[in-house]
Amino acid sequence: MSMSRTTEHPHDDDLDIAVSSATSAYARRLGSRLRQIRQQKGYSLTAVEMRSEEEFKASVLGAYERGERTIAVTRLMRLADHYEVPLDQMLPGGRSTDDETPAVDLRSPLRLDLTRVARLGGPEGDMLRRQLGLLQTSRQDFNGRIMTVRHDDQIVLAAIFGVRETKIRQRLRELGLLIAG
Repeated sequence: MSMSRTTEHPHDDDLDIAVSSATSAYARRLGSRLRQIRQQKGYSLTAVEMRSEEEFKASVLGAYERGERTIAVTRLMRLADHYEVPLDQMLPGGRSTDDETPAVDLRSPLRLDLTRVARLGGPEGDMLRRQLGLLQTSRQDFNGRIMTVRHDDQIVLAAIFGVRETKIRQRLRELGLLIAG
């Protein structure tokens, strides 16, 4: 005997709405990430269409970026190949919302005040000083007051502080270690 879904499980419709809402929110975050990467690469939607030999139509890519369409994993893999970006970097991080997407280019270097770093206590301070010492040695840069930290090194700093790469700038600013500019 067949029963209707609402009779059998009256809360299934609520679950479907919640799943649909979560899927839509994720599609918007993924779209925002795709747009961010495309723009970092300096590509317009039309340029991606041309570079991909029309594999990715500008209108469809725009719909992905607006979260209006979901992208299949295989298509996402192909897009990552076109952008020359690792697949995992195409995905949005954590549970952040669109308004948490940093306005600053994550690849821009950080400038740290080494005199303030020297005063930072605790295990984080020790690890940070050790890491920066390794960087100074590898670069043969011993000016002593300011150090520029490039993107790849920021990933290590994020691990030291136990934050996502997108949050390391904010954490260093909170600690008063960043030099504006």
